[in-house]
Amino acid sequence: MLWRHCGIHFLFVSITLLAASLPLTAAEIKVSVIPDHDNWVYAVAEPIVFTVTAEAEGKPLSNGEIVWRIGPEQMAPFSQGTSSLQDGKLVLRSHGLDRPGFLRCIAEIAADGKTYRGLAAGAYEPERIQPTTPMPDDFETYWKGELEKQKEIPLDPIMEPIENEGSENVDLYHVSFACASRSSRFYGMLAVPKGDGPFPALLQVPGAGVRPYQPNKGWAAQGAIHLAVGIHGFPVNLPQRVYDNLRAGALDDYPSIRLDDRDRYYYRRVFLGCARAVDFLFQLEKFDGKTLGIHGGSQGGALSIITAGLDKRIRFIAAQFPAMCDHYGYLHERAGGWPHLFRGQNPFNCTPEKIKTAVYYDVVNFARILDQPILMDLGYNDETCPPTSMFSAYNVISSPKEMQIIPRQGHFYLPEQIEYYEAWLRNKLKETN
Repeated sequence: MLWRHCGIHFLFVSITLLAASLPLTAAEIKVSVIPDHDNWVYAVAEPIVFTVTAEAEGKPLSNGEIVWRIGPEQMAPFSQGTSSLQDGKLVLRSHGLDRPGFLRCIAEIAADGKTYRGLAAGAYEPERIQPTTPMPDDFETYWKGELEKQKEIPLDPIMEPIENEGSENVDLYHVSFACASRSSRFYGMLAVPKGDGPFPALLQVPGAGVRPYQPNKGWAAQGAIHLAVGIHGFPVNLPQRVYDNLRAGALDDYPSIRLDDRDRYYYRRVFLGCARAVDFLFQLEKFDGKTLGIHGGSQGGALSIITAGLDKRIRFIAAQFPAMCDHYGYLHERAGGWPHLFRGQNPFNCTPEKIKTAVYYDVVNFARILDQPILMDLGYNDETCPPTSMFSAYNVISSPKEMQIIPRQGHFYLPEQIEYYEAWLRNKLKETN
């Protein structure tokens, strides 16, 4: 196991909420929260000191009221208050956590009707975080059975050339194939290097949402077949208004659709469709038949781990801030992963049937059966995919693994992160070719 801790000389977070236009009397305010350890890592029960700063136009605010709260991420704070800035600074001292996890400080200041916000989280022995979600005895048997059923369905691949958008060295296609049932299809964008090949391949699985997709010519220009799939069962090249309407209508809150039924839950077709994308790549004449990696962020990070757990033909995994890790966290008074199915003991989801279904769709259980090398990256300031949940998955992986940590990172990509993971993927394409 390798941890790569990045950016320790400039560890800060600044999240500024801006209106479209602020009053002329208001300057942009930046709120920063900085823990007193450079690497943001603490021993269990160790006290922590957060320094909050507020600036306007690069100068410390001479006064102002900071509303702050400190507590385990996603949980009710165990201390909170309103305190005055002194020369643009506020120092907050707190006892530490009594178990492995993340202790977060959130600070806000209001000005001219707007709220400006900063946060940071101390990591308390994160390498010891373990999942709360159990693994059912029939977990692997269930998914093997679902994959066997899918094999009975003809793949029926369709490749439609995308005219006038390729290049002298890349061909582009809008593709689809059958999955889960004869009437269900998966769609995606395929970029294939020109030439005889054979070529290695990368499968990209998507983050959450409902949107169109573009083919990735960059990887194909470097000599790798690249397939980016959507998950919702309709073409990924339609006008934007189609996706906007679906997102606001039929697919609103899709992660909760039929959660009470393991065999009909929305993500069943998604997981099987991602596995079917592997079948699609293996039937391409230009694919070398062995060198296949998978990557994605957030929901795509989750689907990367899940698909590799389902199909061992995937040789390596790059999972960025993966979602869907440790759904049961909220049932044990700690943070769970996106989509936060049971947050706040949600009465709509906290039924015996839905709780039972969730274990078959939790990244931690797929992480437990991985045997491929994996790169995972995350940030301590991610409120969408809490680091507690992501470490619960990472810590149960027994295959070769590496984690890139950028503490200040929230739920977004940073340039140095992208540079590192793309280099990692390039190296893996060469190593396994």
